[in-house]
Amino acid sequence: MAGEIRLPDIGDFKDVPIIEIHVKPGQSVAKEDVLMTLESDKATVEVPAPEAGIIGEIKVKVGDKVSQGALLATWASGGAANAPAPAGQPAAAPVTTPAAPAAAPRPAAEPTTRADFECDVLVLGAGPGGYSAAFRAADLGVSVVLVDRMPTLGGVCLNVGCIPSKALLHAAKVIDEAAEMSEHGLVFAPPKIELDALRNWKERVVKRLTTGLTGLARQRKVTVLTGEGAFTSPHTLAVRAPEGDRAVRFNCAIIAAGSEPAAPSFIPRDSRIWDSTAALELRSIPKRLLVLGGGVIGLEMATVYSALGSKITVIEMMDQLMPGADRDIVAPFAKRVEKRYEKVLLETKVTWVEALAGSVKVAWEGKAGSGEDVFDAMLVSVGRRPNGGAIGAEAAGVAVDGRGFIVVDRQMRTNVSHIFAIGDIVGQPMLAHKAAHEGRVAAEAASGHKSSFDAKAIPAVAYTDPEVAWVGVTETEAKAKGLAYGKAVFPWAASGRSLSLGRDEGLTKTLWDEASGRLIGCGIVGPNAGDLISEAALAIEMGCDAEDIGLTIHPHPTLSETFAMSAEAFAGTLIDLYMPKKKG
Repeated sequence: MAGEIRLPDIGDFKDVPIIEIHVKPGQSVAKEDVLMTLESDKATVEVPAPEAGIIGEIKVKVGDKVSQGALLATWASGGAANAPAPAGQPAAAPVTTPAAPAAAPRPAAEPTTRADFECDVLVLGAGPGGYSAAFRAADLGVSVVLVDRMPTLGGVCLNVGCIPSKALLHAAKVIDEAAEMSEHGLVFAPPKIELDALRNWKERVVKRLTTGLTGLARQRKVTVLTGEGAFTSPHTLAVRAPEGDRAVRFNCAIIAAGSEPAAPSFIPRDSRIWDSTAALELRSIPKRLLVLGGGVIGLEMATVYSALGSKITVIEMMDQLMPGADRDIVAPFAKRVEKRYEKVLLETKVTWVEALAGSVKVAWEGKAGSGEDVFDAMLVSVGRRPNGGAIGAEAAGVAVDGRGFIVVDRQMRTNVSHIFAIGDIVGQPMLAHKAAHEGRVAAEAASGHKSSFDAKAIPAVAYTDPEVAWVGVTETEAKAKGLAYGKAVFPWAASGRSLSLGRDEGLTKTLWDEASGRLIGCGIVGPNAGDLISEAALAIEMGCDAEDIGLTIHPHPTLSETFAMSAEAFAGTLIDLYMPKKKG
């Protein structure tokens, strides 16, 4: 019987769609060759071949949704992966895709030449995780070298991600709020958008923060090297830069090399086909913009360009926007954008893309049918790919799986005891605030202190309009796991503060463990949801029950009250709405 190829552990995800199949029946593949590509909310996941062999039957197709253990394909009988065992040896078991960490490679020999720099702790990558690790290690009294390919500290998040996008989202919010006030007696003229000035302001925001990080590094006596870093042995790293290569010898290392935007292979390279970095450059305001991918990053950019005047079309393979968040939390946002955007196409995939002389032609097919259209620009936002395969990890003996992730323990330690890894490169969720906390843990462990990463909950935020935020267990997850939970929802239509903002579409939902009564999850949609979710994260960490939150006096009138009111609704003490007691 031919061996089976099943989907390995891909993290805390279920029903992830297949966006590409890279092999055909009868095709020979080597171990770790990419067989298929999946798309989760914020990452593109590659499924590697577990062994060398010949592909038998493909059991799935593009668009299918798969979870851990799903049968993807079989090996052809007689293929290399299923060849008969030599005489005198037992036959191999049918091949399955392992969920175990990748096998550790044989490390390279230590160089005999003298290094240009020596340090206690090397940090590769200067994003929020990397600079947090470097600064914390320096504060603990060890010598630190921080390496990054960018000329300024802050990584993708600060330079071309989180920070510039939030600056532009603020500009979008001002535009939209000014227009909406016309319904309430304040009529403003349409804004005159000076793109160069807006871009310069965004860049000044970024520069102010990167300059601050440079100062903090200098104050802590952290040595900063600019260039592409790659391990050359378990204790050395080469830094390649135009001015010449430099070698660093270290006692411990922290890998914080992050991720990069991913894109389906059939999409051509063209100046009008953007990734998130290009979209943030504000080269132009396209009349019609296609956003491929209805996750957080794509929808934030859609929010910006819609406010600037672009007509937006969104295509998403899943059956809802923001996969990963509960459907009822996303619904108010979805309802708003369906009125504002040209099209929102769910359960739809792009089948081909052609770059024309002055536009981009795109075809798609999906649940609502097939079609094609021409756009002035296209943003590809289908996830990110970890950089584990681009740092020479094998020379250090660090195991990297076929998707580019590095497996770590709770101290953020890799299979090599003196090398740690943090952030996007160790798995979901790919969030800057998670990386920063992991960086502190790794720095403390590398410096000889007892420390581990044991967060009960990590909040996620979409800075769209309205904002969508969630933390802890989602209701979808609770149902899938069969958890016994209680739920309370407070609609913002009953919030005085929400009504005074002219926005009544929001809601705050809380989930509670039925046995202990403690908060296990929260979802919020509405203005400033990203600021409100922190209280719920703290409540989960502290093990709060509904009475703890309801008895905490919240200022009135505020949006933060809605969290307390949701808790009171669960406890049966809410007075701001009439909720008849359930008959027991």
